[in-house]
Amino acid sequence: MPAWLHYLLSLEGLAVVLAIAYLLLAARESLWCWACALLSSVIYVWICWQAHLFMETWLNIFYAVMAVLGWQQWRSGGSDKPRRAIVVMSAWQHAGCLLLVLVLAVANGLLMQRYTSAAWPFVDSFITWSSVVTTLLVVRKVLENWLYWIVIDGIAIVVYWERGLYLTTVLFVAYVVIVLFGYLQWRREFRAAQPLTAPLAAPDCPVP
Repeated sequence: MPAWLHYLLSLEGLAVVLAIAYLLLAARESLWCWACALLSSVIYVWICWQAHLFMETWLNIFYAVMAVLGWQQWRSGGSDKPRRAIVVMSAWQHAGCLLLVLVLAVANGLLMQRYTSAAWPFVDSFITWSSVVTTLLVVRKVLENWLYWIVIDGIAIVVYWERGLYLTTVLFVAYVVIVLFGYLQWRREFRAAQPLTAPLAAPDCPVP
C-alpha cells in the first residue's frame, strides 16, 4: 500500500474527513454537522494527546461536549434544517470576546509554561481559548464566527505543521477556504431573512 494511502486511511485521516464534513455541513446549516463534529473530536483527543498538545486535547473534549449541545440547539423537530436564526454581534461584544480570549490565553500559557511540557504553551492556549469562545458563537449561530475561524485556523496551520501532523495541516488549509464559503453562505441567509423578520437581538458575549 502506498505511504500516502496508508496515511489517509489512518486515524488522523478519518478525523480529517469527518472534520471537513462537519464544516461543509455547518456552512449549509445542516443539523448533521454536529454528528461529524462529535466523532472527529473524539479521535482528535487521542491524536493531540500523543502530540503533546495538551490544551488542544482538552479543546477537543470541549468540542465533543459542544457537538451534543449544538445538536440540541439546532434541532428542528426531526428535520435536518435548524430553525435557529443567524444573528450578529455589536463591536463592543466582539471587543469583549477578544479581551476575554487574550486574558485567558496569557494566564493559561504561563501555567503551561511552568508546569507542563507543552510544545507551544502560549500559542496553544490562544488557539484553545479563542476556539472555545468561537464554538459558543457557532452554537448560537453568530454570523461573524466564520471570521474568527479564519484567524484561528491560520495560526493552527503553523502549529500542526511544526508538530508533524501534516494531514491535519492540510485540513486547516482547507478550513480557511471552506470558512470563507461558510461566511458568504450565512451572510446571504442572514440578509435574506431581514425583510421577513423583526430585527434580531444580538446575543450576549460569552463572558463571565
